[in-house]
Amino acid sequence: MAVTESAPEVAPATQEAAGARTLHEDAGARAAHEGILRRQSARESAARTYARALPIVPVRARGLTIEGADGSRYLDCLSGAGTLALGHNHPVVLEAIRKVLDSEAPLHVLDLATPVKDAFTTELFRTLPPGLADRARVQFCGPAGTDAVEAALKLVRTATGRGGILAFAGAYHGMTAGALEASGGAPDVRVARLPYPHPYRCPFGVGGERGAELAARWTESILDDPKSGVPGPAGMILEPVQGEGGVIPARDDWMRRMREITAARSIALIADEVQTGVGRTGTFWAVEHSGVTPDVMVLSKAIGGSLPLAVVVYRDDLDVWEPGSHAGTFRGNQLAMAAGAATLAYVRENQLAERAAALGAHMITQLRALETDFGFVGDVRGRGLMIGVELVDPDRPPAAPGGPPPAAPELAAAVQRECLRRGLIVELGGRHSSVVRLLPPLTITDEQATAVLDRLADAVAEVAKEPTGPRVAEARRPVSGHPEQSERSG
Repeated sequence: MAVTESAPEVAPATQEAAGARTLHEDAGARAAHEGILRRQSARESAARTYARALPIVPVRARGLTIEGADGSRYLDCLSGAGTLALGHNHPVVLEAIRKVLDSEAPLHVLDLATPVKDAFTTELFRTLPPGLADRARVQFCGPAGTDAVEAALKLVRTATGRGGILAFAGAYHGMTAGALEASGGAPDVRVARLPYPHPYRCPFGVGGERGAELAARWTESILDDPKSGVPGPAGMILEPVQGEGGVIPARDDWMRRMREITAARSIALIADEVQTGVGRTGTFWAVEHSGVTPDVMVLSKAIGGSLPLAVVVYRDDLDVWEPGSHAGTFRGNQLAMAAGAATLAYVRENQLAERAAALGAHMITQLRALETDFGFVGDVRGRGLMIGVELVDPDRPPAAPGGPPPAAPELAAAVQRECLRRGLIVELGGRHSSVVRLLPPLTITDEQATAVLDRLADAVAEVAKEPTGPRVAEARRPVSGHPEQSERSG
């Protein structure tokens, strides 16, 4: 099944018989591959996730392509969960890292000033929305996005003297305590949860502009009703596109309403751009689609050029920190700053955000043909090169009359497995893990995009042959006798 016109094969889906490999070498590579997976299963935490669904052992990578220890090659549309804006081992990133290493510059400097940090900060400020860049401060945090979220929540609470936070259903902001409380799957909620406009699974059952308007009115009601149980909050944190929540782009008019609502009530607006930033959605920062200037931006993933780096950028009048109020031993990662500055400059100079907008729109249009061809493909959505395909069970009644069919996580898992068998790495997300997600690097070529679309379409067509029973059982079995097959699902 193809959703595009034919194009050259980019990365063979199975082991490459290059001619030089012998049967003995192939057997040795396979044994090494299986041994590494076995030892991982025996030694690593039960909390591991990607390793369960993707039983591969990467040994080489360039751009979109990963090669495993067993010689198999894959097109990587996971991209480090959106970290690899330029794909694996991009030459400008490697050159930036080598330059620092060869210079004998210190690699660990806490928060001291260095030429590398100065260059990174200068490039970062060059990309920020003008309304923020003109009066911004930057806080270097711990190395992960969740650390930056924690810092942002702490910042607005310190600056306002208030403790409450507004967050949204379906959100994902990280796995540390404060970030998890603001996420949609929080088991112990100490924030006020608001409806996020969802065109396919609208909490009000109407979707579109009307659904977004009702969500905004609910937010205003919560804040203005003295009996709502929600005291005046310090900040509102939102994702311009919910990623782990199922690839749900916020409407631009709703984003503007959130900015108006928060500004009128002196509530700091925090934009979590950890996954949406650096060109991913078709503008350099996703808030630019709506023209909104947040008070705080949380940044990580792609800003480190594949290495750990996280920062909070915020309005200067919020900069009320006392010295040492927030710190982190590894907040001065020089290699990440060098790789990040090179990545930011490359995306900006080569207009990769604009490229993501055009190519992403094309890919989404092509994938929507699957909605017509297969009843269990419920919704294709996204923005730029942040794309989701939600799978549903059309044979079961919807939760509410006229609503969409129930989510089908088993079918999503089956599609992910069939993709892997065809040499395509995809992620699952969304409610009940029923959304197949594509996060290809911004450097993906037209030919590679065609190969990705065709492999995904072929995987969907294969699952459609037997969408229940044996197919679901097979979806739960790892590829090629993966040693974790007896463990619980991740």
